[in-house]
Amino acid sequence: MFGGETLYELRCSLQLAELEREGGFSPHVSPFTAVNDLGNLLGRAGFNMLTVDSDEIQVHYPGMLELMKDLQGMGESNCALNRRSLLHRDSMTAAAAIYQEMYGEEDGSIPATFQIYYMIGWKPHESQAKPAKRGSATASFGDLGQVNEIVSKSKKDES
Repeated sequence: MFGGETLYELRCSLQLAELEREGGFSPHVSPFTAVNDLGNLLGRAGFNMLTVDSDEIQVHYPGMLELMKDLQGMGESNCALNRRSLLHRDSMTAAAAIYQEMYGEEDGSIPATFQIYYMIGWKPHESQAKPAKRGSATASFGDLGQVNEIVSKSKKDES
């Protein structure tokens, strides 16, 4: 699933352009989740031993319009109900210029950052191994310094 820092370059460029041209801004990129929200969601669903990992992938595009066309093709158009459905042409042109100026590469391409979350969780089941009872250990952590001696002694006893 996409994480909260996904497409930060595009979101920032659109916000700056709309603030400058229209005096306010509307979100034009769908909201993404934060990592702590995923952990809370998995926990409330009954999962335990949660792991959430993330990767950042940067994809380079010739320009902002090509990026937006790809997003539309991915089905990643903004799904928020409270959004403004129209992005004025002059705001879009300004956003493309801001994007290029702030984030553009030397070869003229622009980066688009995608943060991807991977989630793993387990639900308790009777077939899972259970932890040993407290105090049932047969060795002490204090004996760890003598592990080599204990292993050598047990090998001699076996032969």
